[in-house]
Order: sequence, then structure tokens, then C-alpha cells
Amino acid sequence: MAKIMEMPKLSPTMEEGVLSVWHKNEGDAVAVDDLLAEVETDKATMEFRSFDAGVLLKVLAPAGAQVKLGQPVAILGAAGEDISAMLAQAQAAAGGGAQPAAPPAPAATPAKPVAPTQPPAQGQPAAPAPAAPPASVTETAPPPALRKPPVGHVLDRTAFAPEASHGQEAAAEGRVLASPYVRKVARDMGVDLRGAQGSGPGGRLQPSDLEPMRTQGPTSLARVTAASPVVARGPALDEPEARPLSPMRKAIARRLTESKQTVPHFYLTIDVDASELVKLRERINEELLAQDGGGSAGSQPLKVSFNDLLIKACAVALTRVPDCNASFTPEAILVHRRVDISVAVAIPDGLVTPVVRHADRKSVVAIAREVRELGGRARARKLKPEEMTDGTFSISNLGMFGIDEFSAVINPPEGAILAVGQVRDTPVVSGGAVVAGKRLAMTLSCDHRVVDGAVGAAFLAELRRLIEHPLRVLTG
Repeated sequence: MAKIMEMPKLSPTMEEGVLSVWHKNEGDAVAVDDLLAEVETDKATMEFRSFDAGVLLKVLAPAGAQVKLGQPVAILGAAGEDISAMLAQAQAAAGGGAQPAAPPAPAATPAKPVAPTQPPAQGQPAAPAPAAPPASVTETAPPPALRKPPVGHVLDRTAFAPEASHGQEAAAEGRVLASPYVRKVARDMGVDLRGAQGSGPGGRLQPSDLEPMRTQGPTSLARVTAASPVVARGPALDEPEARPLSPMRKAIARRLTESKQTVPHFYLTIDVDASELVKLRERINEELLAQDGGGSAGSQPLKVSFNDLLIKACAVALTRVPDCNASFTPEAILVHRRVDISVAVAIPDGLVTPVVRHADRKSVVAIAREVRELGGRARARKLKPEEMTDGTFSISNLGMFGIDEFSAVINPPEGAILAVGQVRDTPVVSGGAVVAGKRLAMTLSCDHRVVDGAVGAAFLAELRRLIEHPLRVLTG
């Protein structure tokens, strides 16, 4: 019997996915656990495997389609089976996503536009004709009284927004509602705003209103008149490139907005002497190169980065200041017994945070090898969801991009994140003399519900001791 296959939940936070590629075509036989397609989720590119056996009778969502959870993507059944009724059912479900589509509003019943001024009734003397207003000002009647619109009624913002009457009064008095930015752009374009009424609330001019004023000159928007002084026109404003949000970018936007709105951040910054750390890294890499015999043919020899040393240093510091290795819940503060470091990795579509598990128990070389492997799979979008979740502390390093210092946003439910800049060559005072030195700035972003200032300061003090005496990192 034929069966509709729906988009499954392939990661804990997935709400929709993009079908990157189908590995089965219509008419292909499908066995249980066969790879049907690859789906780009908010975390990574995941495998979509079959739970049933049969023949792929119909593909309902083509490659590249963005599909919500539970939306039909294919029909699986026996060869030659009649699926016409099932196709209609799937198309109806796909049309409204997971829910039936809301019925369209009646064609009639948009809100009535503001009525033009009525002519005087018969038998009444006509009022003396006022001076002709500018051609761009549209005469309008006062807005109707504020009232609750009927159900299904399309709102006319000018009829219910409090700015409407203000905008009409402003237009009647010859005032123009426009921001300083819009006025500047209008001057550059050579557009006269006198008497203009825009498309914003209450007739406020928007930047998008200016080009029609220059090129089309509708009656509701003023143009430069022949009597106006000649002003050189600026270049037309180019339309921006619209890039649809990928599932990953939507997840980043949602999580970071939630973090900044719900987590009380505060920041602690230190600047440490990194000269001994630089020397240790050089010695470790020289030793690794010698052990590898100059590098295997066709492969890059393993190298330890500053980030690898900092991961190990943070892991050791967290074991010594465990109150910084904690998370907030409404019922309790969770002080973790494991030290799992999330490492921010930039990829073309955003940012992912693969986790180095039990970093306090691993050597620097083991951490370097693991970070290299996780980073490669992160850029290939091949990480598993469990490899990017349940960290206890995060590190974000922008030193390789030439950044000296910055503050990072906490990755909930973790209680802190360390932002690391580049190692800087700078003059320092040593023994009463100015000498060449190497400095490293780091900023700890703390969730104040979990980490108090004294706890954050204690962690950074321990981290400073480890970085300035890095042999303690190797023996920690």
C-alpha cells in the first residue's frame, strides 16, 4: 500500500529544511534504511533515510525546495500502484504546510479609501474657491472614528493609525513628513519635497518614494518645478540584492536574538603577555614536524594553533574555577562535572560550534587533531547534531582575521563565552625598559544569572597564569 513520506525532524532544533539532493529517482526501488536524500537543516546537511521498503512512485518536493516539518516530500508504494487520490491529498497538505490554508479574504471589503471632499449640497451657496493647492497634495476627508474592524476586514492603516490625522493635517498645512536622511537623498536627487505625501504612516516619506517622484511624478508626490533652482541629480538608488534566509541563518538569528534578549550579559577583558605561549607553540610544531619527517607526501603536517593551546588552557582553568563551567535553569544552576568546549567555526553560510568533549583530559596535540577534523566536517556541512550541542563553555577566536579585541554573544544554555583576539606585537615595559612584546586581549562574556563578577575575574586570573606560564597547560 502506498504511503506519503513526510519531512522528518533530523535535528533537535529543526523546523524546516532544504532538500539539497535526491539520491533516488522516481521508479527506483527503495529498501529500509536506504539513503533517499540529503537535507540542509539549521545545523548541518543530514541524511534522510527510508523507514519502509517499496518503489519511489512520486517525488513531491524537488531538489532545492524548502520544506517544513511534516510536509509531504514523496510517495512510496508498490510498482504500478494507483496514487491519484494520494497525490491530491499530498498537494492539499503541501499547499498549506502543516496546517490548512486560511480562506482568502472576500474580494470586496477592503477598507474604503479615504473619501474625497463632497461638493456642497444643492441650494447651499458654494464656498469661495481657495487658492489652488500644489498638484501633489490630495484632498482627503478626515479619517473615520477609531473602531474595531469587522472580522476578515482588511485594515487601512491610515484609517486606524493615530499618525493618519497628524499626517493629513501636516499635508494640509504644507509641512512635509520626512526624516533628515530622506531629505538629504531628495536634495542629492534634485527632488522638491514641497507638498509631497509619501507611502509611510500618516503620509511620511520613505526612501522608496523618491525615485517615482523624480521619474513618474504622480500627483501625490511633488517634483522639481521649472521655477525651482537647478540642482544636479545624484545617481539612482540601486535595488539591494535579496538573499533568502537559509535554515542555518534563520536559526542563528533566532538563537542570538533570544540570547541577547533573555541572557543578562556582562563583559570582563584582560590583556596578557603571550610571548611564552608563542615560544611554546613554535617548539611543539618543530617537534611535530620532526616526528612527521617533514610531512607525509600529499598531506599537510599537523600543527598546533594558538586556539588549540587556548582550548586546553580554558579547560584546565575551568577545572580550577568550576563555578564558571555552569548553566542556568529556572530551577537551579547546573555546575558541570564535564568540560566540553564549543569552538566557533566560520562557514560560508554562518557559524557552527563543534564541541571538543572532555578537553581537560586530552593533550594539546589530540585537541589540535580533533579540532582540525571537526572544522573540516563543519565546512562540508557533515557534522552530526550531537557534535554541536551540549557544550559547557565556548571560545570564539577572530585573531586569524586580524581582530585585536571583541565581545561575543553567549551560546545558551552555556554560562560564558571567551572572545579571543590576535597576538599583537607591541612595546611593553619590562624591568624599567621599553622592549618588544607580544600581547593577547581576551573578553569573557558572562551570564550574570550564573557567573558573578568575582567568579569571572577568578577564571580570567587563572587563565592568565596558564597563558603566561604555558608549561602548566601541558602538565594540567
